[in-house]
Amino acid sequence: MKWFNNPFITLAIVLFVIASCTNQNQEQEKQTTADIVADILIINGTVYTGKSAQGQSLDVAICGKTICGLYPTGQHNIDAFNIIDAKSKVVSPGFIDPHTHTLEELLSSDQNHNLNYLTQGVTTVVNGNDGEGPVDVAATAIALEANGIGTNVGLLVGHGSIREQVMGREQRFATTQELAQMSTLLANGMEAGALGISSGLYYVPGSFANTEEVITLAKVARQYNGIYDTHLRDESTFNIGFIAALDEAIDIAASADIHLHLAHIKALGVDVWGQSKIAIDKVLAAKEAGVSISADQYPWLASGTKLHSAVIPKWVMADSTKAFYQRLNDERLTEKLHNEIAENIRRRGGPESLLVTAFKDQNLVGMNLLQIAKKRSVDPVTVAIQLVQEGDVRVASFNMSPTDVEAFMVQSWVVTSSDGTNGHPRKYASFPKKFQTYVAGNSLLSIAEFIRQSSSQTAEILGIEERGQLAIGYQADVIVFDSRNFKANADFSHWNKYSSGVEQVFVNGQQVIKDGEYLNILAGKFVR
Repeated sequence: MKWFNNPFITLAIVLFVIASCTNQNQEQEKQTTADIVADILIINGTVYTGKSAQGQSLDVAICGKTICGLYPTGQHNIDAFNIIDAKSKVVSPGFIDPHTHTLEELLSSDQNHNLNYLTQGVTTVVNGNDGEGPVDVAATAIALEANGIGTNVGLLVGHGSIREQVMGREQRFATTQELAQMSTLLANGMEAGALGISSGLYYVPGSFANTEEVITLAKVARQYNGIYDTHLRDESTFNIGFIAALDEAIDIAASADIHLHLAHIKALGVDVWGQSKIAIDKVLAAKEAGVSISADQYPWLASGTKLHSAVIPKWVMADSTKAFYQRLNDERLTEKLHNEIAENIRRRGGPESLLVTAFKDQNLVGMNLLQIAKKRSVDPVTVAIQLVQEGDVRVASFNMSPTDVEAFMVQSWVVTSSDGTNGHPRKYASFPKKFQTYVAGNSLLSIAEFIRQSSSQTAEILGIEERGQLAIGYQADVIVFDSRNFKANADFSHWNKYSSGVEQVFVNGQQVIKDGEYLNILAGKFVR
């Protein structure tokens, strides 16, 4: 072996061995000094944490169900099983909708994915609003998780629901004994994890309760650190008036020492257009006096409800459906009924402003009340009385002023919601609609403000912990969306079209939407 005696060859071999060892040591050091080993790493995106005032160049690491790292882009040493490049995209907390009506879908076998919300970037929804929340929260929560759900869900206990369970739909105040029964039902719901109590004082049977009844129940919710969420007794001039109804809500919150959340705040109808300023001043004065208050709002000029709730007087709907129909057809009440219904139709902008959005007779969907009246050769009041006896009729009521909507939207205590119901595009498109119109469109809000109003601020209001922010240790509800293409595709002609622009969605660390496609994974949890 003459090469062995060659000093130059020997030196080369030694250098090669040293280099190999050095490379192996460096590789081992790299493996052992990684900051973390993550399941998911989202890189190169513009990150809004839900708290930040502007976008940041951060990489987001997800380990299991939680966020385990936030690092300046590229300035880290992270191993990840799956890397998602979010270049030119927005990375944000999943949105939280404090006012939905999705319980029926989530408890069903074929619509429990809540895809119309996931495609808006919403990863957590709240149900039980407007006083209609489930009485048995524990059983509902078990059923939801056993069924599998596409989004996280929080529940409110409905004042109207517990009132109806205890005393039916009677048009009277509760007795002391009945109020004690209601308090027990509410306490059970709060102990099972409800976020608070909701009221719908505009709706039957909640409309039959006095203020003292609601204060008593709000005090029960306060014992469990719950909130008082309310559909005001009046958002127009239907009974006590918008501002008086707001005064009542503030009085309830102050008396019960509970956080007040005003559902879908609005000045509804021409009679109260412009009263947003008075309402805002009242809220600010109450907050200054120590009352904790917030509100949510959907970004549409049309509200949505059932026709009977929109135009039929509350006294007519007392007791039972049979009694309701008997009153509608009682000739002795004809004049009184016609006068009150006509006035309610006027308050909502007239029969041409009431658009039928959902009804068993599909031939009438898309027609307004005036058109249907002409089709049947009757007046609008008569056709309203006919329709409510033929089945549930949902209507969109075009009755809000853009000036009022914008005045409420810029308040620091107002967050985003949908109040999503069938027939109204708000169920499929409220969050992108708000972004498209008021962020990308007229720049009323910045991206950071929109995200804060749709995530962290909502979580704080509801008392939901470890969600609503991109922060280490928080649940990994994360979305990636293209701000240039985040838009609503639903409108009043096509109310159930999915929104576009949300490309990646993670719920509790599991990816449920990948590159815009739903993965048929049910990763949602009941949120206490």
